[in-house]
Amino acid sequence: MKCKFVNGTIDNLKEVCDKLGARGKMDLGPVITTVQGVIDDIRARGDEAVLEYTKKFDKAELTPGTMKVTADEIKSAYASLEKEDPELLRIMKTAAENIRVFHEKQKEEGFMMDTAKGSKIGVRVRPITVAGVYVPGGTAPLPSTVLMDVIPASVAGVPRIVFCTPPRADGTIAPVILAAADIAGATEIYKVGGSQAIAAMAYGTETIPRVDKICGPGNIFVNTAKRLVYGQVDIDMFAGPSEVIIIADESSNPEFVAADMLAQAEHDKLASAIVLAVGEGLARKIWEAADRRSDAATRQAQLEGSMANYSSVISVDDLDTAIAFSEELAPEHLELCVADPEAALNKINNAGAVFMGNFSPEPLGDYFAGPNHTLPTSGTARFFSPLNTGDFYKKMSVINYNEESLRDVYKDVAKFARSEGLDCHAASIESRFED
Repeated sequence: MKCKFVNGTIDNLKEVCDKLGARGKMDLGPVITTVQGVIDDIRARGDEAVLEYTKKFDKAELTPGTMKVTADEIKSAYASLEKEDPELLRIMKTAAENIRVFHEKQKEEGFMMDTAKGSKIGVRVRPITVAGVYVPGGTAPLPSTVLMDVIPASVAGVPRIVFCTPPRADGTIAPVILAAADIAGATEIYKVGGSQAIAAMAYGTETIPRVDKICGPGNIFVNTAKRLVYGQVDIDMFAGPSEVIIIADESSNPEFVAADMLAQAEHDKLASAIVLAVGEGLARKIWEAADRRSDAATRQAQLEGSMANYSSVISVDDLDTAIAFSEELAPEHLELCVADPEAALNKINNAGAVFMGNFSPEPLGDYFAGPNHTLPTSGTARFFSPLNTGDFYKKMSVINYNEESLRDVYKDVAKFARSEGLDCHAASIESRFED
């Protein structure tokens, strides 16, 4: 199945990028109305509403006593994996260690600094108290996302990590998900999905605790719920469908590039896979290879929707034009399949994750390398960052003046306050030095 073939130039850059970004122009009005109704219902009725939505959407009949996963269920999940796929369990543990080591490097410390006459100022860094992590069920379990979203909270030292994921119709959770959550460090696991899970974590129910921050991917209903509860709790980012841009020059292998393109397009019908190829000859080789390779793929419905509507091979004259397109689109994933990826990287400011050279394909980051795969999408890499350990910290400013250091500045502070018409602010300072 062929995607669009486009000739890209600096002159048509804005027009082409606007068309490629059409996914962000969906009318969310009906979705917002539906999700707000779910949130309001769960705020009013708690567990009762959660269980009703779980039965409606996931076809699972649970009770308040069976929503929370037990230690026996986790033990059973490990036993199942050890029997059926011990190699996958080993791989997950290795990936978890890679992710943990990378995120350990992101740990933050506060500081205190001495200023004039014995005063001190600084910052104290503390983990949030309760983190909420959501991972969808969807068409396949996503243990990699469990590791990516729980481990940074664990590394940050969050004492309580609440994990929610939809149950299967029989009221269980896939063993691979339970094992991944336990390996990553989740302290409690709940069988609840969709926008009802986001509402439950944001406001709390009789069974599910209120959290301080919610992170993790989901469908349009989950992401809309996160937007609507933002402010009641913090969230990681406003995530959308997945995307990749692959910049390729004559040093690239068209078969590699085509395979990487399809790896992104198979996520779902809204996924975007864009190749920026230097030279029309290379672009057409990649275009034809992607068409040929797509015939053997298993997720035909997802590929067809993505390739027809949101994916393109764009022929450009030079590497600088390719980089200009990428900077405008600010992709979630950016592959630099070029002769000198280090030089190209120096020109990149807007990307969630960058994959360097012909042997750093994007799936390496999805599963194993260590950097987080929860990334900003839909152009938000211009101002959002990947999920990281710092997302689970809060910071407190500390101000510690003694009498001598305050005396030295109190008149300046009082004058500044009065310049804003805040006499009581000034008096607060001056009262300490009244005769």
